[in-house]
Amino acid sequence: MHLTVNGTPHEFEVAGHETLLSVLRERLSLTGTKLSCGRGECGACTVLLASPGSARRTVYSCLTLAAACESASVTTIEGLGQDGPGGHHPLQDAFIAHDAVQCGFCTPGQLLAAAALLEETPSPSASDIRVAMSGNLCRCGTYPKIVLAIQEAARRMAHGA
Repeated sequence: MHLTVNGTPHEFEVAGHETLLSVLRERLSLTGTKLSCGRGECGACTVLLASPGSARRTVYSCLTLAAACESASVTTIEGLGQDGPGGHHPLQDAFIAHDAVQCGFCTPGQLLAAAALLEETPSPSASDIRVAMSGNLCRCGTYPKIVLAIQEAARRMAHGA
């Protein structure tokens, strides 16, 4: 199969049962995408996926079969800030500034879900943020800080910072 990950093209054979998560972690050593529940209930494995002819969207990589991603483009946490100043996306800086990371296990999935939200809704309300982030759980309970961080990143992005 052909798969572009964080802007780098890859080609490999995959088994029919192999998940996108296992390809990212085990074959490409991109361990920022986390395995937690393995059932699509927590969001720790969230990545951005753009299939040919479609817009980027969030997917749970633990539930996504790698073979279904033929010719797709994937963005993981390792690729989120590649083009930003200092190698960070404004969301990453805002999560740090608002202490929205706590233990950090859920943070990669949170950041990618937030990036998808801001691509679709550049100035989301707090309610928009809560709805968009509802598929990503945080055991540390940093939800209020996550909302503040996303609002801050939206303001920064609107002003080109």
